[in-house]
Amino acid sequence: MKALALALVLLTSAALAAPDTSKRPVARIGTDNRNVAPDAPVQLAAFSREATSLRPFMRPPEIVQQAMARRAQRRKGQVCGDPDLQGDEVGMVPGRIKGCGVSEAVRLRSVSGVTLSQAAVIDCNTAKALKRWTENGAKPALRKKGGGLATYRVAAHYACRTRNNQPGGRISEHGRGKAIDISGFVLKDGTTLTVLNDWSSRNGKALKSMHRAACGPFGTVLGPNSDRFHRDHFHFDTANHRSGTYCR
Repeated sequence: MKALALALVLLTSAALAAPDTSKRPVARIGTDNRNVAPDAPVQLAAFSREATSLRPFMRPPEIVQQAMARRAQRRKGQVCGDPDLQGDEVGMVPGRIKGCGVSEAVRLRSVSGVTLSQAAVIDCNTAKALKRWTENGAKPALRKKGGGLATYRVAAHYACRTRNNQPGGRISEHGRGKAIDISGFVLKDGTTLTVLNDWSSRNGKALKSMHRAACGPFGTVLGPNSDRFHRDHFHFDTANHRSGTYCR
């Protein structure tokens, strides 16, 4: 009974000590006026109205129209269903000898903003592999040189011939539209790096990095260390090898 009486006394004391009304918290500066307490100072309410964030302005119509026009132009020139691959649809390319030819060829002019010195006739699988290498290998390797990569110097693309033009050899992947040879790289400041002259120069690190990065997107990657036929260019093709990518 004594414990019960003591509890009643404590509850009564707490009730008497509590305020008659609880004050609403004052809103932080910069919040909506709806959160400002009715009894807040007039100056605070006025400052709160001024500190509220404004909605961003709409872009001028001409800027929106220009962006839409550029997007439409990219879609118009795309091949292989990818705006980053710009060129023309070619279709069937017959071969003059057995084993040559491309069933659905494109004539690629640029890839991910990098132009080709000559339009390359290849198939879409090879064009997409070139895009992956451009974005993940070539551009990163040259990002800090001459403002970045601007143009590929294309040495060869589709050609109905044997491997390395050797009589009696197998049909080259070039003859199937699955290969592209790149001999150099033009930077945005006009500087040109070539496989022949720069593989062993101070720019060789960047070229070797690009060569390694191509092992994966492409099925075959050949460079100056592979044989005498590739001293002056990179050969990339999308042939399927049982053992995986062949890189030399």
